[in-house]
Amino acid sequence: MLILLPPSEGKTAPSRGKSLSSDELSLPVLNPARAKVVDALVELCTTRPDAAVEILGIPKTQPELVTLNARLTEAPTARADRIYTGVLYDALSPTTLSPAAKRRATSRVMVTSSLFGLVGLADRIPAYRLSGDTTLPGIGGIQAHWRAHLGPGMTEALGDGLLVDLRSGTYAAFWRPGADGSSTVPARTATVRVLHEHNGQRKVVSHFNKATKGRLVRALLESGSNPRTPAALAEALRDLGWTVEVGAPTTKGTQLDVVVTEI
Repeated sequence: MLILLPPSEGKTAPSRGKSLSSDELSLPVLNPARAKVVDALVELCTTRPDAAVEILGIPKTQPELVTLNARLTEAPTARADRIYTGVLYDALSPTTLSPAAKRRATSRVMVTSSLFGLVGLADRIPAYRLSGDTTLPGIGGIQAHWRAHLGPGMTEALGDGLLVDLRSGTYAAFWRPGADGSSTVPARTATVRVLHEHNGQRKVVSHFNKATKGRLVRALLESGSNPRTPAALAEALRDLGWTVEVGAPTTKGTQLDVVVTEI
């Protein structure tokens, strides 16, 4: 099973640690594509800092984010699960997992990254600012860049297991199940949507959607469950106390709706 998470917009910059070593990242097949993005981002933020503010959507009150990007190759790094912050990662709380769940997280969870394509939770990366919908000089659209390069990494990371796809729309565009024409990956892909039900009506609540996904991942890792199909994942989540509805299989996978009544 591979659980695929979105990154967080906010990141915690480590104060110390060794600098980035691409050779130590998971999925070295992605290193050439990673190098292109890193080089383009450093070039932009080093030589055109004023333009970088506009291109990267950086608030004018946070010019330090431009400097952060300019120093990517020499900045301190830390484990990805300490770099990424925000609602989903707070709910997952990787540092408080049991030892067994931490080992499962290291082998079963990866984060979609505009800068690195995919990273494992134990990969050491620097903090950075680069959204998935950015058009980066020298690269073009980040989504298009990764659509052209992420496939081999996804194939290697997924193997023959179940893909639990928790990415948001922006990062889902980096790679889609079945993009290479294969029908086997969509058949073992489960996308998860969280719906809040109140007074007979259902809607997606962004904040709670992220928090619930973090809790789902935490529960799966702690339970040790390793389902092989979307239907088996639904059963595993029900066994853990969630209300889950399974949609019909599609060419992009099977959608699971997790229905919650409290926020």
